[in-house]
Amino acid sequence: MAQDTQKELTLLAQRICALAGNGLTYSLSEYDTERYEELNTIGHKIAALATGVENLEDISNLYLNQKEYATLKVDIRAVVFNDKDEILLVKEKHDGCWSLPGGWADIGFSPGEVAIKEVKEETGLDVAVVRLLAMMDMSKHPHPIIPFYVYKTFILCRITGGAFNETFDILDKDFFPIDQLPSLSRERVLPQQIKQMYDLYRYPDKGVYLD
Repeated sequence: MAQDTQKELTLLAQRICALAGNGLTYSLSEYDTERYEELNTIGHKIAALATGVENLEDISNLYLNQKEYATLKVDIRAVVFNDKDEILLVKEKHDGCWSLPGGWADIGFSPGEVAIKEVKEETGLDVAVVRLLAMMDMSKHPHPIIPFYVYKTFILCRITGGAFNETFDILDKDFFPIDQLPSLSRERVLPQQIKQMYDLYRYPDKGVYLD
């Protein structure tokens, strides 16, 4: 399956599941509920075909119905440079590739607080938030296709203290020159995004990038 087709099918599945979830949340009719449940199942099957997941139950578990309006996921990434303008990256245990520190937004934490927390947990460094650099729609950039619809948020931070430590889900951490990036975890961040963040960091008058 061509990647463009795969991405389009995944987006359709995400939209179908969102509409079905909203319908199940607000439906007052037993007949409509049955239709939305069927629509939900169809969305799961399309998502499984598009992403190559063989077990339909695995897809269904990703879209567990919540009794509220369906919405997207938010990925927070901290952008941290040292005094040599090298960028901080962490090596993910999940795929053995490198990424900006970060992860899913946590309930009860602001975006800046998530960025600070993730850097501390994944590297041991203390940082302070400087400013928002970018917010991107993951589907509009050449990331690998995943079942979720995701907004990626890039937040510039500066080092205030701390030191590298060991953590269970990170294999390594280091600073890299922008023109010497290691193999990246492309689901989390793309090389061109890191270079764009460097450009926004160097030239703050460009403002915030927004899809």
